[in-house]
Amino acid sequence: MFQHRKNHLEARARVLKAMAHPTRLFIIEELEKEERCVCDLTAMVGADVSTISKHLSVLRQAGIVLDDKRGNQVFYRLRVPCIMNFFGCVESVLETQVREQAAFLEAVGK
Repeated sequence: MFQHRKNHLEARARVLKAMAHPTRLFIIEELEKEERCVCDLTAMVGADVSTISKHLSVLRQAGIVLDDKRGNQVFYRLRVPCIMNFFGCVESVLETQVREQAAFLEAVGK
């Protein structure tokens, strides 16, 4: 039983690791709005095609995005848009940290 749970936790960790880069987080946010081709993402990020393609490959291998080749271009979209719910939780953590830091500074300042 433990091995099954461990495998599941490792799979979760792979998804989180794939998202753990500012450029990949940006790409995910942009793909929430609409599908994008590599050329669009390259222009938005300001990086070269090979760098963006590598980031997209990491996201694809983790199961976060799907790709669709159309002629000479490849378009990407989120496989499961609910991934954005995770960001809401992350924002709650950040807001809590800011509130706690502000309360601490206020208490120290008295």
